[in-house]
Amino acid sequence: MRKFQSFLAPDIRSFIAYRKASKRWSDNYELNLFYFDRYCFRTYPTAKALTQKMVDMWCAQRETEINNSCMSRIYVVIIFVRYLRNRDKTDVIEPVCLNKERRTYIPHAFTADELKAFFKACDDLPSAPQSRKVLYRKITVPVFFRLLYSSGIRTNEARLLKVRDVDLEQGVLSIRCSKGNSQHFVVLHDTMLDLMKRYDAVAQSLAPAREYFFTSPDRPFYSCDWVCKNFRELWDKYNNSHAAAYELRHNYATENINQYVGDGFDFDSKLVYLSKSMGHSVLESTKYYYSLVPAMADIMEARTGYDFDDIVPKVVFEDIVPEAVGHG
Repeated sequence: MRKFQSFLAPDIRSFIAYRKASKRWSDNYELNLFYFDRYCFRTYPTAKALTQKMVDMWCAQRETEINNSCMSRIYVVIIFVRYLRNRDKTDVIEPVCLNKERRTYIPHAFTADELKAFFKACDDLPSAPQSRKVLYRKITVPVFFRLLYSSGIRTNEARLLKVRDVDLEQGVLSIRCSKGNSQHFVVLHDTMLDLMKRYDAVAQSLAPAREYFFTSPDRPFYSCDWVCKNFRELWDKYNNSHAAAYELRHNYATENINQYVGDGFDFDSKLVYLSKSMGHSVLESTKYYYSLVPAMADIMEARTGYDFDDIVPKVVFEDIVPEAVGHG
């Protein structure tokens, strides 16, 4: 946990413990709360209590922010103030949540050469200087990003994957820390399973009592910043285009959907398998990827019109065995 220094530090630590116990916490919350604490510490060094001015000044939308980015920054402060109000520790009123702005987001379309170059950069990480940090990075990065690529799981799901949730005998991941707290299962491709076993053997020798599968040398699991920093550095080593780690999930979906075209009725069942393995609570979330596949929207409209949900067969959840994308 970060070191909080303002007069709010005791309440912040209690708040974090409460949210973690409720399974409603993320690293992004802690970082933004840390920035708010630092603002209070530096701007109001002698303050003993939270005031409306402190909160309003910090939560005011900045010129460089759209509604979405502003809410991302201040949301944890809003829920922290609510936490304090519910316990009669303040009478400060939390800011009103801004309306979410619709944005058109087009993820990067990876090419085979780009992916090959990226994984080469992952595999060529240096071994020097000899330190725990360098060693952990060298053994973790190639496996971590290949897992994202080959399984389509979210970056947070991979970061927070626990040892007990990785069945290396059956090759199945139990994803508990998922979007919306909905548990689902992912079957690993044979080549990915082999990599996971090899990584686990080394990680076990370095940290026999580790709780998280991808353990860090200085904390139980890796942060969001670690994922973004490593992906950006290694991607930029050989590629000129812009991409983000989360877009490997988009790539997984579109690659699979492309393989399904022309499969006839099997297309429908495979799409349901894909939806379940990606942890989507509704099929509409998976349908979003149609727009990322050339001509897919036209194909689906011609095939099913508006009756797609009516004709998709029901699938037994335990029988889900998604087809994995091959490694680059």
